[in-house]
Amino acid sequence: MERIYSLYISNRNYIKLLNRYYMITRFYTFLKKIAIKSGLIIAFFVLLLVGLEYFLLDFNELLNHLVETYTPKFIFLSLFVSETFLGLLPLEVYIAWAAKSLSPWMFLFILATMSYFGGIIAYFIGNLLFLVPKLKNHMENKISTHIKNLRKWGGLFVFIGAMLPIPHSMVSIACGLIKYNFKYYLLFALFRYVRFALYALVLFKIF
Repeated sequence: MERIYSLYISNRNYIKLLNRYYMITRFYTFLKKIAIKSGLIIAFFVLLLVGLEYFLLDFNELLNHLVETYTPKFIFLSLFVSETFLGLLPLEVYIAWAAKSLSPWMFLFILATMSYFGGIIAYFIGNLLFLVPKLKNHMENKISTHIKNLRKWGGLFVFIGAMLPIPHSMVSIACGLIKYNFKYYLLFALFRYVRFALYALVLFKIF
């Protein structure tokens, strides 16, 4: 009984120290800002699509055109390349495209998998940048904020990169650059699937 009580006190003190660390490093402030930004981006995108649909074009027809014109392999590959290098292509368009496919949830799973493995390739790209010092220094300067946050918050920042609108590929490259534990990276990056599923719950109803 005394041992259990001792473990309870020890864990409680650890949680207090961890909470204090996050407060000092302004993690909660950062999380609040990025959560608000995420909500605004999602709301803006949904309103934009609805507005375009109502005033300018038939977005459903456009998505149907994408389905008919481009093969699923092409769409999957384009997302994989985006998530490996820049992560600039909006996931919402891909998820809306999946909604118009013959197997929406299966295609969504494949899209999430392409995103997940694109991040893994980005991680190894970050690892290999040590072989090219000039390119490594350039990339470190470009994503210095991500590297700084990753060193402060570790896996929590990988989680944020997987779930919220921070380019997943940039976070993955930062992980590779500082040689963040690969097993932990794989674990936290799995939340990429959660993000796709949550977005789909909204976009599948619209399209």
